[in-house]
Amino acid sequence: MNELTLVLWTSYLVSAAALQCLWSLALTILYFYALLVGRSYRTRRATAILCVGDWITGALTFTAACVSAGITTFISDDVEACYENHCPSFMAATAMAFLSWFTVAPCCLLNLASVVHKLQRL
Repeated sequence: MNELTLVLWTSYLVSAAALQCLWSLALTILYFYALLVGRSYRTRRATAILCVGDWITGALTFTAACVSAGITTFISDDVEACYENHCPSFMAATAMAFLSWFTVAPCCLLNLASVVHKLQRL
């Protein structure tokens, strides 16, 4: 595996994490604005958009973590080239990606349940 492929997959993990952070920041700003104005964004359309956004960012984070875990395993076990690369850093980044996905997964499921509940009330 050449260094360019490794850099591309690592940048995919960083991009997915950055997108997750931006999505969470945008939702935080939206919720604080709703609290300041005293308005609720729990309409069917807003709930569906939030649910789809959470599922997209959650899926990207999970796939990036899986790809990073695969590459880290390939480098450390199959190629046995950890002394040339930064395997502990890759392992830590992969662990953090999985931990962030585990924190996003309940939010995705709760938003999905909320969308299903709102659609059943039609």
